[in-house]
Amino acid sequence: MTQTSDAILDRMMALHPKIIDLTLDRVWRLLAILDHPEKTLPPVIHIAGTNGKGSTQAIIRAGLEGGGKSVHAYTSPHLARFHERIRLAGDLISEEYLTQVLDECYTSNGPEKITYFEITTVAALLAFSRVRADFTLLEVGLGGRLDATNVVETPEVTVITPISIDHESFLGDTLTKIATEKAGILKRGVPCVVGPQPEEAMDVIEAQAAKLGAPLLAYGQHWHVWEERGRLVFQDEHGLMDLPLPALLGAHQVQNAGAALAVLRHLGFDDTACEAAMTNATWPARMQRLKVGPLIDAAGSAELWLDGGHNPAAGTALAALLKTLPERPTHLVCGMLNTKDVVGYMKPLAGVATSLYAVPIPDEQATLSAQQTAIAATEAGFQAFEAETVLDAINAVTKTDPNARILICGSLYLAGAVLRENS
Repeated sequence: MTQTSDAILDRMMALHPKIIDLTLDRVWRLLAILDHPEKTLPPVIHIAGTNGKGSTQAIIRAGLEGGGKSVHAYTSPHLARFHERIRLAGDLISEEYLTQVLDECYTSNGPEKITYFEITTVAALLAFSRVRADFTLLEVGLGGRLDATNVVETPEVTVITPISIDHESFLGDTLTKIATEKAGILKRGVPCVVGPQPEEAMDVIEAQAAKLGAPLLAYGQHWHVWEERGRLVFQDEHGLMDLPLPALLGAHQVQNAGAALAVLRHLGFDDTACEAAMTNATWPARMQRLKVGPLIDAAGSAELWLDGGHNPAAGTALAALLKTLPERPTHLVCGMLNTKDVVGYMKPLAGVATSLYAVPIPDEQATLSAQQTAIAATEAGFQAFEAETVLDAINAVTKTDPNARILICGSLYLAGAVLRENS
């Protein structure tokens, strides 16, 4: 019987420790058995932060590819299929090659405990080490200092996107503690591009950079970005650039684009690559307009959007974006995990959306029930309703408001479930 990547991934879950302790020991052990693939990667751009990591990576990739370079990219979590996490020289990893590297890692690890993210990250590094490319983009999974991606001794450049409170049980409950973990990706002498930060977080990053002699390219100091008359303007020591707005929607994407441009300019890429970064970037479930699938059929003349943001900073960014769209009654269909600051996420949105329909996230153990989400929504200031499924919620909205704007939101896991059925 032919092995599949899904079957091997299921077996890997059995190796998962009962309690996750953030450490690199398990990763180093497996990398050593595999003869250290992390030492033979194409030049690495390593990206950490709380919000905007994936979008920033997508914009950098579009720019590098627009400049004629081939790019490996690693991101997490996936939305519809695991293969989305590993992009080899521009293309999603094939089922055959994914199965091969997963099986090699599973066999090499033996019965030893290792987390799902750790062993799959090693599989990605193994794949990257064996396929020629010009650059490798690595997105941190959680934190930075002890993240499984933090094994490259000398990246080409590191990036820290905006930091806010999230994953407190792993990273700490203050901005200082969380920033300390994120700043753990800084390496001696390696330049770091830093996006807009709260002062508390910036203090930590600057202190760590000084300790390691890592030059900073920081927003507001070394580069500036803003929107002007429907265009993006970027300025650094190399001069001023006038570019199209990013293909990814929202004011927060202007800031993410600025960090990406700072990376591209540092690496010596020209205006052609920078323009491609703006126009060619795609990143699913970041204020994505849905166009096909059964939910679209159910929505009729209503607009249907999808977003995977799930913390207070994401709620604030999403609310700001909704205010810029043409006026239309907006209804949220929201499902969230029980590990998130649900009221904190919803509060900024309560002022811009008409109602919220709470749903559970399908096949997700850590989901809040529709009732729990609805209670939180009421506390946040919403007129809240419960629905068993996203489809039920859409039907309820369109019955009373057929020309509404419907935004499915609150979790990347919910976004993934929607995309599996509607993409």
